[in-house]
Amino acid sequence: MVTKIEFFNQSQLKKGMPDVRAGDTVRVYQKIHGEGEKGKSQAFEGQIIARKHGKGVSATITVRKVISGIGVEKIFPLHSPLIEKIEILKRGRVKRAKLYYLRGARGKKARLKHKEFVGSATKETALEPTDEIVGETEGKTKPEENKAQVVE
Repeated sequence: MVTKIEFFNQSQLKKGMPDVRAGDTVRVYQKIHGEGEKGKSQAFEGQIIARKHGKGVSATITVRKVISGIGVEKIFPLHSPLIEKIEILKRGRVKRAKLYYLRGARGKKARLKHKEFVGSATKETALEPTDEIVGETEGKTKPEENKAQVVE
């Protein structure tokens, strides 16, 4: 039997949130209240160094970025109504759940290795819906032959 608190918490969960993890580079769009009813969206782009409190209503992520040599961290509640959307830009390859060691790292040591993320296709690499790939030739004879041919 579901209690009233559990029912209320389930009703507050956002639908369609991306699966974000430590090491991901994300862009978080947050509503900023201005004068009157007008509000604008502000983006904060950085690396996720921690995800806490599971998948419930109180789930949070800590996002870190460096501005003019100064590290700035923000903690975002994932299911807050002020969070408009979260875009995953890169998926980092990490072996830890909490990346607090990045706070003391500078330069190359602060970089993470990235793995391919399907959602981050750029306009140059994405094919148009009407384009079809005819085929690729295998082997290393000429560089021109190894490219995919596009039929117009």
